[in-house]
Amino acid sequence: MKKRILSAAVAFILCFIGLVFNCSTAVHAQGITVYQYRRVDPAKMDEFLKRETIYWSKVAQKAIDGGKMTFWAVLAKVGGADELNSPNVLFVNTFPDMDADLSGVFDAAKVFPGVPMSKMDTYGMSTVIGEYFLQGQGWQEVAKVNGDKDFKYIKMNYHNSTDPASFNAIEIRNWGPFIKAAMDKNQTVQKAWGNAIVLSPTGGSMKFNCLSYDLYPTLQSALLEKWSPDTKFPTTGLDSLQKIAVSPPMTFIYRIVKTASKK
Repeated sequence: MKKRILSAAVAFILCFIGLVFNCSTAVHAQGITVYQYRRVDPAKMDEFLKRETIYWSKVAQKAIDGGKMTFWAVLAKVGGADELNSPNVLFVNTFPDMDADLSGVFDAAKVFPGVPMSKMDTYGMSTVIGEYFLQGQGWQEVAKVNGDKDFKYIKMNYHNSTDPASFNAIEIRNWGPFIKAAMDKNQTVQKAWGNAIVLSPTGGSMKFNCLSYDLYPTLQSALLEKWSPDTKFPTTGLDSLQKIAVSPPMTFIYRIVKTASKK
């Protein structure tokens, strides 16, 4: 089970993610976040998520309580393209120190000594499609946020920029205060926002080098994104982002299945 060291047998959250989500302190917490994308046979998805929820979320919670992690989430993708070859589950794992001894982080036998691994295993039910190292940076959430109620779905926006550090800085400086005010004034159905920068891999065929995430209470609110007619968008900041964006962002929606974070 050593392969689980950098995976949440989780799911992203991202995530958010995150994901929470007690997201205000988890998704963008200092440290290193590992996004692991997996492909799960749809016929096995219910059992996969059941095991992640019953067993691995508690394993992750123990690691968090012991200071080896700060956040864990499992997210299930909603819709998408090229379904047969694309990942449909995202695990979000945040570690305070990637150089620490992580060998016992996902030792399920210590948490569930009487349960055989054959009943808990999810790694064998999935295929790892990709694994990325990121660091959360910006974060804003609605006033009096209720994570259990407000954070049900997350929209992951994958940005490709000529200068990812500047891209995120512009977002934090312009979009962050704007979305915070808009959420507090009920000008949008969105409940939280954050962004992160990709540490590795970078260059080559990578199609994104930073990302942002928007959190919503329902799937409909994530899909429709209604805004109040009197909303005034930060046009100067948005124009600056467009100038250094290589292409429009790729966007995917995930359902937040289960998270674990500091209590």
